[in-house]
Amino acid sequence: MAPPLAGVVRLAAASRVLVLALSLLARLLFRPYDTSASLSPPCLSCSPSTAPSSASTNLSAAVSSLAVWDGVHFARPAECGYEYEQSFAFLPLLPASLALLARSLFAPLVLVPVLGYRAVLVLSGYVLNNVAFVAAAAYFYRLSMMILKDQRAAYRASVLFCFNPASVFYSSLYSESLYALFSLGGLFYLFSGANTVAVIMLALSGSARSNGALNAGYFCFQALLQAYDAAVRKKRPLSVVLALVAAALRSIFIFLPFFAFQAYGYLNICVHGSSEELRPWCKAKVPLLYGFIQSHYWGVGFLRYFEVKQLPNFLLASPVLSLAIYSIIHYTKMLLQLLQTTSIHRQIITALEERSTESYKKTDDMTVLRSEFSAGLTNKAHGNSKVKQRKSVATETASATFHDTLSANQNVKDNQDEGSILLVPFVLHLAFMTFTAFFVMHVQVSTCFSSLIKACMEALLIHCLHTNFCLMKVSTRFLSASPPIYWAAAHILASPNCSSKRWGYLICVYFIAYILLGSLLFSNFYPFT
Repeated sequence: MAPPLAGVVRLAAASRVLVLALSLLARLLFRPYDTSASLSPPCLSCSPSTAPSSASTNLSAAVSSLAVWDGVHFARPAECGYEYEQSFAFLPLLPASLALLARSLFAPLVLVPVLGYRAVLVLSGYVLNNVAFVAAAAYFYRLSMMILKDQRAAYRASVLFCFNPASVFYSSLYSESLYALFSLGGLFYLFSGANTVAVIMLALSGSARSNGALNAGYFCFQALLQAYDAAVRKKRPLSVVLALVAAALRSIFIFLPFFAFQAYGYLNICVHGSSEELRPWCKAKVPLLYGFIQSHYWGVGFLRYFEVKQLPNFLLASPVLSLAIYSIIHYTKMLLQLLQTTSIHRQIITALEERSTESYKKTDDMTVLRSEFSAGLTNKAHGNSKVKQRKSVATETASATFHDTLSANQNVKDNQDEGSILLVPFVLHLAFMTFTAFFVMHVQVSTCFSSLIKACMEALLIHCLHTNFCLMKVSTRFLSASPPIYWAAAHILASPNCSSKRWGYLICVYFIAYILLGSLLFSNFYPFT
């Protein structure tokens, strides 16, 4: 393991310890606003004789109460299955993982009389998500190295990711950690040339969060590069068709878990449901349960929360939205400057050569390992000598190819300042999510405007506490796994001019403040979700 990567892993682990410590300290010092999280009504579909063991001790209630806000809705399907229509808004990867861990690795704890099954589910979620975040940070660094080709920039961005403003969600019973792990890991393997592993991981990201399906766009971008290369440089029409068909099949596979879950919901509610009258969405030509839940229960829709009374919500979300917009503008300008100095044809060829080099190096490593194993079984002494020779030749060839590519691209790197055509899908992805977060998703903090006019802070606070959601949920969580945000922030922090230093200071203050506020408010069921 390279020292910078080891440093990122240690820093990610330390950040999780810090967030958990702050959250537990907040629970000890302050009384939760809503204490209903510790309540555990019996499952609708289970009789007492078949239900998992439960406990009503103070310790069990204390551990169960750590599932706050959406954590309650993730723990309930893990314990009882999907009982209610609105439960299908919470995708199955996290609940299934909790149930699997509670019945396998943490099964001995279920037998402890003072804990019970629900508390073990919550404990499993905290362990799983914090471990997943550390792995996600490692993938983030490796992906950043691959795209930025700058170790210092990749490390700075990774540090920011480890202490991102949504940190409290990555260390609680939310799906952010699993989504980040499989999306960042999938993208790393995609740009490394390991398409099969990439498809599986990106499909799993779509089982954690609905926006994981958007990761299919990266395969479409890859297919366009390959199709252009096959059509323009290699003059192989068949290769163009094969590249496009392969991308289509991989994209379908990434969408498949999400639509399979929608089909599961249709069967449970529309076909085998107990209600005498069909739900409205069951009668639609395309009965999409997820869209109906978001619109019917949470009021999601284009411009549906654009009201004067929602002005405080925009103010709360403005830091991360501003950083996202800056990232889009910064990398768009960089790409335009890059295209002015280097032709798009050369950029595509460069990207494909670098990707094939990474894939070739990994293929050589696997070939050498297989050869060593086979040689050891047949003729250990003689075989080892030949394997070492083949390994040396393969390594030298890969190294020569890689250095030739770097030499050919040195002039491009000098002019582009960490720019690459590989940034295009990341910028487009972030732009789409920012547009969705700002214009479509309807998540309220409060109707605080009247209190703001009265300038009565006490009334403002009380009024805000009676709400369910906030725009920080959209911005801070929805955009928190997008690499360009941290790449752009790292660029600002490294800039030598005074203006950038001031903005860098504000970014650090923003990150630290949201970690502290999140640890205090979220863990005590106050509006930070």
